[in-house]
Amino acid sequence: MEYISTRNNKKTFTFEDVFLKGLAPDGGLFIPKSLNKITKDKLKSFRNLSYQDLAQKIIFPFINNFMSESELSEIIKKSYSVFDRDNVVNLTNRNNALEIDILELFHGPTLAFKDIAMQLIGNFYEYNLKKKNKKINIIVATSGDTGAAAIDSIKGKKNMNIFVLHPYNKISIVQRKIMTTTKEKNVFNIAIKGNFDDCQNLVKSMFSDQDFSNSINMSGVNSINWARIIAQTVYYFYGYFQSEYAKGKLYEDPVNFSIPTGNFGDAYAGYLAKKMGLPINKLIIATNNNDILHRAISNGDYEVNKVFQTLSPSMDIQVASNFERLIYDINDFSDNETKKVMNEIKKTGKYKIPKDKIAKIKKNFLSASLNEEEMKKIMIKLSTAPGGEGIIVDPHTAIGLGAIIKVISENKDSEVNKFNTISLATAHPAKFPEAMKYVQGEVGFPEKLEHVMKEKENFNIMDNNIEVIKNYILKKI
Repeated sequence: MEYISTRNNKKTFTFEDVFLKGLAPDGGLFIPKSLNKITKDKLKSFRNLSYQDLAQKIIFPFINNFMSESELSEIIKKSYSVFDRDNVVNLTNRNNALEIDILELFHGPTLAFKDIAMQLIGNFYEYNLKKKNKKINIIVATSGDTGAAAIDSIKGKKNMNIFVLHPYNKISIVQRKIMTTTKEKNVFNIAIKGNFDDCQNLVKSMFSDQDFSNSINMSGVNSINWARIIAQTVYYFYGYFQSEYAKGKLYEDPVNFSIPTGNFGDAYAGYLAKKMGLPINKLIIATNNNDILHRAISNGDYEVNKVFQTLSPSMDIQVASNFERLIYDINDFSDNETKKVMNEIKKTGKYKIPKDKIAKIKKNFLSASLNEEEMKKIMIKLSTAPGGEGIIVDPHTAIGLGAIIKVISENKDSEVNKFNTISLATAHPAKFPEAMKYVQGEVGFPEKLEHVMKEKENFNIMDNNIEVIKNYILKKI
């Protein structure tokens, strides 16, 4: 498999290039030059595999000669040995007040779905750097969960440093402490005076500065990294196979997935699964007050607005980086048109999606946005279910569930109502104590989190200034 950039589909790259660079040299995002569909017969052969074996089958075709299939198998086993569930994720079949299937993705070491890709990526780096005898500096922006997952996967590993930029005072205290109480010397936490989009722009600027990025051998693990996309694609397949709805009638009827998202990475992974042949009907994009993706999908209004601080901080984003990959698709795989659109967004902060392109998007996506009060109502309803059946979900998961209800009510005549919907649970509720005061019942605080709340933190508060950040990094490596 060869890779190209969304802004230059003439030049090809290997998976190793794609993985280590993260962002294409021209500022675009990497995608496969072509994609082979999984046949119905092969899908059927996957249905009873363990999560680890399924991951091997899904991921291996994407990585070319990066490693052998047996080496990949060993790395997958190592990566997922630190999860609380033998099969990594857990599907609860409608066991809640809303009677919606919930796919729990938060059983990793930092209790968020980001662990599923990050643990694999950390071990990919270790494998590659040892083989090539190289050193690397990873720089990542986080809206809360990515940084913690990246740190856990990279801390203490040889030949690697990781610098994590988070928005100062705009993530939950638990999210912050998981990152900032790490004692390993190859971990550096930077709190930026700004929002997540500011952090993300700083990282993009460092990537775009070829002299700087090459001088420090820079790499990134944000959701734009293709390795994260393919790792996240696996749980869409596994969730479908585990669904009671799918058992016994594989491929007869598709399912919908509801995805709480800010940067569109997890959503794009679902879209990739559908393009690969998984029977998905619609991907429901669930957003909070920071609703750029909902506005783009519902009426073509991709316009960057002010970022609102909410109780679902991992979605407090107004620049959805992975959306560029979808823009490339809906513009008939034109690198020139994609480049033109992205330059327009960079210059004006907006892109009015033409009606024919919106129609293309709606073949695969629907969307909904929930405000704070709507989100709280979902959390309360779930936690106060009669008969001891109450469950507690984190605010992002609540938004994903609420989006299903909105989409179904707003599309009563749509085929979305014909099929079952699986909602992704992206984080453990204990990571968001500020939101938990609105639910009824005790939120079990996992043992793995208890120690971080008592530990001393270590992070630097810095201005939103690219030169200041670059100088800090140069002094530390």
